[in-house]
Amino acid sequence: MDPEYLKKQKASLVRRHRQVIYFNDSEMAAIRAYCDKFRVNTKAALFREAIIEKVLSELDDNHPTLF
Repeated sequence: MDPEYLKKQKASLVRRHRQVIYFNDSEMAAIRAYCDKFRVNTKAALFREAIIEKVLSELDDNHPTLF
């Protein structure tokens, strides 16, 4: 593979945009229970995957139509 292509690919995956979310006590308890049960070590990855999965499914379900 071309080294320049790999460099561009890696640069495009760098996360530059930060978002902060707040949870109430019951939401946080549910997240902790889930992480304990399924041995999730990185909550950021869990949140990122869940959010992106939801966003992509909504976009796929509600794509624009011509008619």
